[in-house]
Amino acid sequence: MLAGALAALPLASRAEAQAAPLDPFTNDEAYWRQVASQYDVTRDVIQLENGNWGMMPRAVLEVYRENLARVNRDTSYYTRRGYGRDAKAVRDQLAQAMGVPAEELAFTRNATEALKALILGYNRVGKGDSVLYADLDYDSMQACMDSLARQQGAQVVRIALPEPATRDNLIEAYERTFRENPRLKLVLLTRLSHRTGLVIPVREIAAMARARGIDVIVDAAHSWYQCDADIASLDCDFVGVNCHKWLGAPLGMGAIHIRKSALDRIDLDPAEGVDHGIWSRVHTGTSDFAAILTAPAALAFHQSIGNKHRMDRLRALRNRWVSQVRHIDRVEILTPDDPELHGAITSFRLRDVTSDDGNTKLAAALLDRHAIFTVSRNGVGKGACVRITPALFNSIEDVDAAAQAIRQLAGDWPQ
Repeated sequence: MLAGALAALPLASRAEAQAAPLDPFTNDEAYWRQVASQYDVTRDVIQLENGNWGMMPRAVLEVYRENLARVNRDTSYYTRRGYGRDAKAVRDQLAQAMGVPAEELAFTRNATEALKALILGYNRVGKGDSVLYADLDYDSMQACMDSLARQQGAQVVRIALPEPATRDNLIEAYERTFRENPRLKLVLLTRLSHRTGLVIPVREIAAMARARGIDVIVDAAHSWYQCDADIASLDCDFVGVNCHKWLGAPLGMGAIHIRKSALDRIDLDPAEGVDHGIWSRVHTGTSDFAAILTAPAALAFHQSIGNKHRMDRLRALRNRWVSQVRHIDRVEILTPDDPELHGAITSFRLRDVTSDDGNTKLAAALLDRHAIFTVSRNGVGKGACVRITPALFNSIEDVDAAAQAIRQLAGDWPQ
């Protein structure tokens, strides 16, 4: 099933895909329609809220069903005898895709579980030290940083990232904060924000932190397979990722990466009594074996398209709707047009509509009036917003409809 679906895509190889970028606006819409046809998408609405988790293409879903049936049929007769070998092979493939050694990677059920283990297990913060996070970081991870500081008698430093953002002012914001907080020990960096879609220059910021003896934990829940195919390029010691978002593996699969040289900075999980390396830093209990076994099928699907093609397409869909509304006086686009600072996700707000309630109502109006499904996001320093998140199954017509709807709302929404 999977092999047939991949063969239907008119790209000869991953290498060819990487070498020959396509123009998604002109001669290759037929190709992207073919990609979209691999997904069974609801026709009740235009689905532009794809940040919660990623839809599996049909062929990957079939592989998952087969794996689920096998695990359900053979139960522990399989999991106690053959699963360990198969799971190791899956781990090896994921590690190769991420560009990291396999022994530095372990499965989790999601990025939150991975990041919780990293933050609460970090053992180099003491009384009077500081930890740092930003307004665009994920709520649960902010709460974990608060909890770590509270338990260790440390201080929390919280910053709001610049808006509008540039590469230079993002780096400067962190550099200034590092300079002003000489006892800073740990910083949380979100590669791609779930709130606005802002992509920050993690590698450069992490290098500055390292030079000052500050450790970095990277939240790559949204960036892995939305913009980056590997995490090695980030050059960081601690990273949490999701496999069920932009890779499109089944729900309930993520991963934790800890460099071997940094392993002693993360304590064993309280449920672990013996140190078995990275696997002892997170205790998941029973995992979804079928989901883990399906990850290679998801990797194969995306590798048949090619990383550059995927990134270019997602950015093109984003740019299409943004370019039609950015000039409207009342519309504020929260993500810059610099391709290094955004992926697919981008949020907007209407001027003077900054409350949670106001943006919840805007998202409801997009759904009720225009059958466009989005989601409101809060916690941004300058006010709440509405997030628009296209995926590979979305069309130019989908994002054009979103632009038209935003244009109408900007004209008639009460100030």
